[in-house]
Amino acid sequence: MSHDSYFRMGYFYQSSGDLHSAAECYLKSIENGPSAEAHTFLAWVLSQMGEFDQAITECTKALAIDPTLGNALNDIGVYLTERGQLKKATRYLKKACRSKNYDSPEYPHYNLARIHVQKDMLNTAVLELKKALKLNPGFFQARHMLENLEKQVH
Repeated sequence: MSHDSYFRMGYFYQSSGDLHSAAECYLKSIENGPSAEAHTFLAWVLSQMGEFDQAITECTKALAIDPTLGNALNDIGVYLTERGQLKKATRYLKKACRSKNYDSPEYPHYNLARIHVQKDMLNTAVLELKKALKLNPGFFQARHMLENLEKQVH
């Protein structure tokens, strides 16, 4: 099978909740032709299994292949946030915000807002959420968070 076939199977398994099979398929995809996307999706599965160190390693491999991949930059930021490394996470998320190679550029703004809320910087969080919603007006989580924050700020 081709690396694309393994990648699609990995996504199917991941969507079905079978994380171990998904990880195996992403690994086979990488063995058959490494891609930044396969490393990033493998990282996502590993993070869902609580393996944040391994997830960061896979995203780093993705960035070695494609340093402009916004998904990998954002995901490292999220994993670092989960580990409580907010300053380092912020650096990655800001890079992701500037990335040109990103299917969902609203996510790093949303994730920065989450960090700002943890730091009790609500006005800055509101600004990031507005940026996220400008990029994707239908981003429900960002809209919900913004509505809640605006009640607290005003």
